[in-house]
Amino acid sequence: LTLRNLRERARFRIQEGIARAFREYLHGEGFTEIHSPKIGAKGAEGGANVFKLDYFHRPAVLAQSPQFYKQMMVGVFDRVMEVGPVFRAEKHNTKRHLNEYTGLDFEMGYIDDFTDIMAMETGFLQHMVEILKKEYSAELEILKVKLPEVEKIPAVTFTEAKRLASEKYGTQIKNPYDLEPEEEALIGRYFKEEYDADFVFVTHYPSKKRPFYAMDDPEDTRFTLSFDLLFHGLEITTGGQRIHDYNALLKKIEDRGMETEGMEQYLDTFKYGMPPHGGLGIGLERLTMQLLGEENVREACLFPRDLNRLEP
Repeated sequence: LTLRNLRERARFRIQEGIARAFREYLHGEGFTEIHSPKIGAKGAEGGANVFKLDYFHRPAVLAQSPQFYKQMMVGVFDRVMEVGPVFRAEKHNTKRHLNEYTGLDFEMGYIDDFTDIMAMETGFLQHMVEILKKEYSAELEILKVKLPEVEKIPAVTFTEAKRLASEKYGTQIKNPYDLEPEEEALIGRYFKEEYDADFVFVTHYPSKKRPFYAMDDPEDTRFTLSFDLLFHGLEITTGGQRIHDYNALLKKIEDRGMETEGMEQYLDTFKYGMPPHGGLGIGLERLTMQLLGEENVREACLFPRDLNRLEP
């Protein structure tokens, strides 16, 4: 019944506009929409945070992302996109995590480098703002939403971002391999104060904190050719360039002590040649939350799934 309220309805109309803009923009850029399965043999991220299930007496998992499938489809269509559910079995009870959320994913081939992915996302965000201005003005007015600045999005390396935030706000760098939520907030604050930027790309994340398929920086293999996009100090996107060479992919898996079981068909794709490619995943609910200025991601989800909620 709450959702019948005009303000509540306005949130989800705006969310529709975001997803619509994603599809429209990428279709215009030559992407083909795909629909990948959400039940698989193995997680795509190489971690333990998967929901396990019994699939006719065989072990299976709910998909953490469409990563393997969209990479495989780059070899078919060059550019692919998907809007669909993503499942993360993380025991988080925070304002920023859901255990089922909607992913806006794309993967594109024949890239020069990972900045092509960042440029594509910037174009989507610009298109999103235009669509919301033109066709969702009534909803924006009801919620008093001020649309973000998307004309130019600054980029900073992971190491430099940590240093800038630490020096300006007098905080200690605790984790050299990842960004703490507090650090993300401070980096967002720094770029808002110094550049009046609502978004910032943080690039070259440490290899230790990226999945096995992330391409290492040839100039310094401790880091990857990858990025996160922060929106008002919250990570809404993870993306980057992928390893497209079969032997390099096998070596990365071996170096990490991982098993290839359940990934054989994904890996076989690379035997027959894959173009240089990369892509990203955007959390629709997080993007909506930040756009609307909400404090909790559950406010941007019609029927949230968290640690305690399975109904309605």
